[in-house]
Amino acid sequence: MRIAYIAPYQGPALVKRRPIIRNLSLAGRVKVERIAELLQQNSHDVEILSQGEVIERQFKVYPGFSDPEAFHAKIPVYYSSAFPVRFLNGLWSSLSLLRILRVRHRIAPYDVVLIYNLKPPQVICARYAMRRLGLPVILEYEDDAFVSARKRVCGFTSGFYLSAAKRLLSAVAGCLAVSPHLLSQTPSSIPKFLLRGVVGDEIVSANKQANSSRKDWIVFSGTHYRAYGLKQLISAWKMVDLPGWELHIAGHGEMTNTMHRMAHGNKSIVFHGLLNRQENARFLCSAKIGINPHDVGQTPGNVFAFKIIEYLAASNHVITTRMGVLEPQLESGVTYMADNSAETIAATLRQVIESHRYERTATQTAQDAYGPEAVAISLDNILTEVMIRNAGKS
Repeated sequence: MRIAYIAPYQGPALVKRRPIIRNLSLAGRVKVERIAELLQQNSHDVEILSQGEVIERQFKVYPGFSDPEAFHAKIPVYYSSAFPVRFLNGLWSSLSLLRILRVRHRIAPYDVVLIYNLKPPQVICARYAMRRLGLPVILEYEDDAFVSARKRVCGFTSGFYLSAAKRLLSAVAGCLAVSPHLLSQTPSSIPKFLLRGVVGDEIVSANKQANSSRKDWIVFSGTHYRAYGLKQLISAWKMVDLPGWELHIAGHGEMTNTMHRMAHGNKSIVFHGLLNRQENARFLCSAKIGINPHDVGQTPGNVFAFKIIEYLAASNHVITTRMGVLEPQLESGVTYMADNSAETIAATLRQVIESHRYERTATQTAQDAYGPEAVAISLDNILTEVMIRNAGKS
């Protein structure tokens, strides 16, 4: 089966060529890579089409290109051009990405389209695929497009796009989403499954070797973005007195320089920079606690942090603000915070460490539910059912 995976993917080559730090998504990159790899391993032909969006306004055209540093030799990545000028940026990216879809389909027709969230480029390409190409569209739903706080992030600045997204949501042929709340927004009759995360082979392998050598580390790994409570985390760390414990932070983003300034002179706060997937797996499996001090959402369950599943699969106890309801077997390895204020984070760290609650983990449950084999089977099942239903309509 030939699949167009239309996602705002940001590979290393794009990071080098375009100023995208403010809208960098490390978790999104990894999840797209893992899903594409699992599809390819199931003998599907996958191509990733990305808008490579630039949100810093400037009068400059960034040409589209084929990624010369693709993460997999058999999974090409195509980036559309970008022109980050006010009122033109979104439309330009959408039409440029649509052109790539049309060209690639002419060269070798696709059988199905998989879109990542409901940003305007994904919506326009999906509508074209359904109406003009007669292709079924499967939605990978990560962030609620209809929560007011999310509309600004996703770029829904006009009623046209919002209306188009709602129509598309009711017409998709299948859905995989990070929460039951998001799954419930799609038609009840379509194939769907809950996909909170994808655990890579790197974490499974590193975890087997690491349990006897874990350090007294609390780790954060991900994009350094303002909504992720990182300033509060560093402030909280300065409040606690936990001899022998260290706070280790990996990743990069718009908050990185601010965090370095806040942590200056504190030797118990260690920054690791950007890590590849193998390095990140070893990093997580060196720690005892993974922390996710995300801002509390207005709508419970409208998002879910990919890193929570990674932490659990790496045998970390997880400290997080609540992001909807987890399965009880997974919640056994989680401690929730009511909010992400520095005071709350500090108090929770003390409680978890002083009571040795960090020894409670949910490793096997996370790996069984979201490990490579389980996710590969679920992906293949939904693709098969969608294609059977689509064949019945023709």
